Amino acid sequence: MAAPGNDAHTIRPERRHTRRSVLAGLAAFGALGAAGCTRVASASGEDGGDLLERLRAQGVVRLGIAGEVPFGYIDRDGNLTGEAPELARAIFTRLGVERVQPVPTEFGSLIPGLNAQQFDVVAAGMYVTPDRCEQVIFADPDYRMPDAFIVRKGNPLGLRTYADALRRHAKIATGTGYAQIQHAVEAGFKENDLVIVPDQVAGLNAVESGRVDLFAATAVTARMVARGSAKAESTKPFVALVDGRPKADGGAFAFRPTETRLRDAFNAELHKMRRSGELYRIVRPFGFTEAEMTTLTAKELCRR
Repeated sequence: MAAPGNDAHTIRPERRHTRRSVLAGLAAFGALGAAGCTRVASASGEDGGDLLERLRAQGVVRLGIAGEVPFGYIDRDGNLTGEAPELARAIFTRLGVERVQPVPTEFGSLIPGLNAQQFDVVAAGMYVTPDRCEQVIFADPDYRMPDAFIVRKGNPLGLRTYADALRRHAKIATGTGYAQIQHAVEAGFKENDLVIVPDQVAGLNAVESGRVDLFAATAVTARMVARGSAKAESTKPFVALVDGRPKADGGAFAFRPTETRLRDAFNAELHKMRRSGELYRIVRPFGFTEAEMTTLTAKELCRR
């Protein structure tokens, strides 16, 4: 990795986010993602693909991001940041690729966009699930994450788990494509009764305005988004039950199925950073805790 103090690789966690600042940044970089080639060159897929060699020659890797704090987003100064882009900067520098370039899209378009060669890798903290493993290949997860809620200050309804929310007939919001949709349905909610909002800032606004009783998200998202709110707070993290068993999801980088050589090289550097503690040092400024680091593998999560 390049030295942590290198200006080009400086971690820039955002202290306070508004829907306007996040979306404005996405708009600014949306043009950038579309300005150059809208597609990346197709890999042969033979012997694990040759994308890594081509990225080294180009000197830039295109990252698919979904504008989600703290996983991957454009900050109010127009800079790409978040735990996944910062990890990508560190790892791709080690792999001989000098620059990262964001390609913003909606979360639900990340896998289709990757497989349509609109960018080279998904860098959005994407959970590894069996369904997604049929469409892409994952690096090993760089974090493992429980759920949490954003609720009104003081948590007047006492909402700490999905079971609490079901018992109190709470109105739930969560984000488009979020794993929390499944977690709520597993707890007994009907999917049609959930309020699906475009992002976590909209979820916070829904709680603050009283339109919903809670917004379900990852624990780190809830912590980061509710911080500084005068009307809302995040609950303590908890592990959701899926098929009757506790399930804490792991997030990872995703690659096209043909690009096993790139994925394996990425994994090798990720494992070195995990062992040295460098991985945690990079993600900690974005609200991640040491308890949320993991030694899970993508293979394990793809089987679940």
